[in-house]
Amino acid sequence: METKRERFSRILIEDMFQVQPGETIAITSDLGTDRATIDAMAQAAQNAGALPLVMYIPQAEKDSQAGMKDWPSEALTAALLKADVWIEANAVVLLYSDIWETAMRDNKKLRYLIIAESSIDSLDRVFTGYEIPVLKKLLSKVTNMVKTANTVRITSENGTDVSYDIDTNYTFDYDDGDFSMPKFGTAPGFVNVVPKLDSMNGRIVFDYLQHAKLTDKVSFVMKDGKIVDVKGEGAAQFKEYLTSFEDENMYKISHNMIGLNPKVHAITGELVEDERIWGGVDFGFGHTSAMDMPPFGQMAKSHFDGVVAKTSIYFDEIQITDNGEVCHEELRPLAESLLSATNV
Repeated sequence: METKRERFSRILIEDMFQVQPGETIAITSDLGTDRATIDAMAQAAQNAGALPLVMYIPQAEKDSQAGMKDWPSEALTAALLKADVWIEANAVVLLYSDIWETAMRDNKKLRYLIIAESSIDSLDRVFTGYEIPVLKKLLSKVTNMVKTANTVRITSENGTDVSYDIDTNYTFDYDDGDFSMPKFGTAPGFVNVVPKLDSMNGRIVFDYLQHAKLTDKVSFVMKDGKIVDVKGEGAAQFKEYLTSFEDENMYKISHNMIGLNPKVHAITGELVEDERIWGGVDFGFGHTSAMDMPPFGQMAKSHFDGVVAKTSIYFDEIQITDNGEVCHEELRPLAESLLSATNV
């Protein structure tokens, strides 16, 4: 009988990446990574006839571009430029650093996925036990709907009430678990929207905020796409985190993810999982790649995310979710089909 690590790794390598014999599967990790999971992914790649390349690097002090001083960037970049698949399992992530930007821009065949420091229990929930084709249908439909909207509004009983405008020049994306083609991949179960610059206004009250305590209830006041105040328990500590970058773009909204993973229904404190909570949303701040916000992106020293669970989402005046449940008449049958077929 397969262990959770073996099941997750097999599904990831064989079903999601559809790895072919002879392909190079790069796995990056650092001293904060669970090595048993790294070994399981490498073994699954070898079982599929591929060539695993595991690279352990120092654990940086800060994520993204702020971590560049701690990494062997020249050697690491050279390896990633030749890989077919790159699975990033770092505890402190390379995502949005110059290493990442170069690999994603110049390696046209690269299939990339970030799982960060997720536990095996979390990875098993997020990546296994549901029907990828059904999830694809739901996420595709939501993506098409948001593309035709002018404004997105998100509310929650926790006090969140925030809205932003749509810019169709920016990238709309979703991940359904199909990583068989070159792409910037993240864990399945979301639709990602990059808000129009300077358009987000309102209040966000986080149920989970990266770099804050899980018990904190930090809130942001947003004005014209920028954090203008941080309030609530833990606000003082989070302000210190933000000011430490000395970068005004760290205060700016980067993206908004609509969570629709059918196996994620509670905040766990594991970011990759919580970002995809069914009927919730994630807000990212700071660096935005030029791939997502053409032509120049939004350069920042790092990037962080926060999650709001059980949201009500509106595309213009059309309600999509109600307190965390899909309520739109065209989406509800797809949601029900997906949930009923999910192996909890």
